[in-house]
Amino acid sequence: MEKLQLWLLFLAGLSGAVAQKDLQGQVFIFPKESRDAHVILNMNNNDPLNNFTVCLKYFTDLTRPYSLFSYATRARDNEILLFKSKPGELSLSVGGEEVTFKFLENTATNTGWEHICASWESATGIAELWVNWISLPRKGLKKGYSVSAQGMIVLGQEQDSFGGRFDAKQSFVGEMTGVYMWDRAPQTADMRVANTGSQLLPTVLDWGSLQYQIKGYVVLKPMMT
Repeated sequence: MEKLQLWLLFLAGLSGAVAQKDLQGQVFIFPKESRDAHVILNMNNNDPLNNFTVCLKYFTDLTRPYSLFSYATRARDNEILLFKSKPGELSLSVGGEEVTFKFLENTATNTGWEHICASWESATGIAELWVNWISLPRKGLKKGYSVSAQGMIVLGQEQDSFGGRFDAKQSFVGEMTGVYMWDRAPQTADMRVANTGSQLLPTVLDWGSLQYQIKGYVVLKPMMT
């Protein structure tokens, strides 16, 4: 068994079993500002990532900074980080380096949900971000870098160290669903498909077969229709 799997099983033994479920139609609700409420996701991957795409959907009324997706290793806290610093501004970090994307908040859907996909490829360093299927100007960072596989994915908090050092003022408050991750950067024509989480088989994270651990005050509920 790989080291990452052993580590996650060790964590599960300390603080509860790992659940694996099809979460279609379900949301994680983060009801209040907290310095400990979060969800740990288990990756279906044991190799370094030279490319990746992350998609998720969230609903919040926060205007302060908050973390959406945090992947940390023992060597680096912001190995991959999706962070919203203020309305109309999202940042992507890879290997501790950050690029910022700006967009009009009126790109949000009329339901209030915001759907985002971020991708990065090592060969060119090109990072791309889509907000509700609208592509933003591409940026570049960490060309030639390889993202370590020996890490931890956390929703709801930003990891300032491996699995911890959370800041309540950067915590997510709201609802989150449809978290997917691939080990490649899809072509632009594929991105609408990737946003739906269908047809493109997720290779790293699959909301339809998700292994997760809830920590603190996080509630799993059906999505409101």
